[in-house]
Amino acid sequence: MTFSEKVLAAHAGVGEAKAGQILTVRPDFVMSHDNTGPIYNTFKKIGAEKVVYPKRCVVILDHAAPPSDPKHAENHALAREFVARFGVPNFYDIGRGICHQVLPEEGFAVPGGLVLGSDSHTCTYGAFGCFSSGIGRTEVASIWALGEIWLKVPHTLRFELGGAFLKGVCSKDLMLKIIGDGGAAGGLYAALEFIGPLAAEMSIASRMAMSNMAVEFGAKAGIFYADKKTLAAIEGVARMEPKLIESDTDAEFAAVSSYDVADLEPQVARPHSVDNVSPIGEVAGTPVQIAFLGSCTNTRFEDLELAAAILRGRKVAEGVRMQVHAASDRIFLEALRAGHIETFAEAGAMVMNTGCGPCMGAHQGIPSDGDVVISSSNRNFKGRMGNPTAEIYLGSPATVAASAVAGAIADPREFLN
Repeated sequence: MTFSEKVLAAHAGVGEAKAGQILTVRPDFVMSHDNTGPIYNTFKKIGAEKVVYPKRCVVILDHAAPPSDPKHAENHALAREFVARFGVPNFYDIGRGICHQVLPEEGFAVPGGLVLGSDSHTCTYGAFGCFSSGIGRTEVASIWALGEIWLKVPHTLRFELGGAFLKGVCSKDLMLKIIGDGGAAGGLYAALEFIGPLAAEMSIASRMAMSNMAVEFGAKAGIFYADKKTLAAIEGVARMEPKLIESDTDAEFAAVSSYDVADLEPQVARPHSVDNVSPIGEVAGTPVQIAFLGSCTNTRFEDLELAAAILRGRKVAEGVRMQVHAASDRIFLEALRAGHIETFAEAGAMVMNTGCGPCMGAHQGIPSDGDVVISSSNRNFKGRMGNPTAEIYLGSPATVAASAVAGAIADPREFLN
């Protein structure tokens, strides 16, 4: 069996599973964020009176944090009412950070586990060797009420990764390259497996960036096998016993692809699609008005450190607004102690609170008409950041920082020598 077949079979209580099969599974944890309020309303509408497994619920407020209007504030109030009424112990209020960073930090992403969440980028936790995927709000309400859900076992696409990144090139660039090559539906309802020497060399943060964007390839999950780095990352916080699982040598894969990054240059996704990808040389010089270093994809400590290395001793270009959002309060404090927050402030960037910020277009930096944005986020469709007339380019944290300094999309390698 493949990794995904093994994990889903185990959580269905059956000995075997195959791609395409429908199984009723019991997830180890189910996550919701600001949409907990609307889910709570659905929970009541379907007549549910209790949460079957309150300790398996994880609620993290991060999307409009702090709330930008009465509607968002009321959703937060409903979330607080839900966790208090049903004794949900795993509640993280505004200020703790982005859900896809907080959940692993708090030990819920464990090798061999099954985590589902009411956010499409729940696939991020595949970086820890667990199966994780996004589901709908009504599905979360049903899990609260029943403790289980049916899932279709995905087929698996395997990516063998080799070589070493050039200075200024990141795992985000590799994932953009993969999506550009295969298209936004290239991995539709698949589980992606990232293996090989490069996958083993990657940091947990770099793996998280790739797993996070699996859904932009149409996939249900993006998996890295757990190893010593994984176990070190969860040591002392893991909420369950880790199980190191890999696909069998005779498992069936829908396709196998190989990527060697030795010659990979920074990649940029142009408006208005994440698969509209090109090497940075083809878009370099495009003027930008906003540089956004944030989102659940690329604001971990190593991302902030790389951006700070480019900004140190330099200034954000006149006419550019740069925003920086750390992925969690812990990462913010780590960056503060390392001097990176001071670097951002001295360069003229706005250092914001932890949270999703302008990524979804709810608040904190909505572009004006016609603005061009260079973003470290994962989506660039029209209106993603709140204004359908803005043009959003996606790149790595290094590309965002270099572009902020240059006032136009720029190759970060030119700023790191």
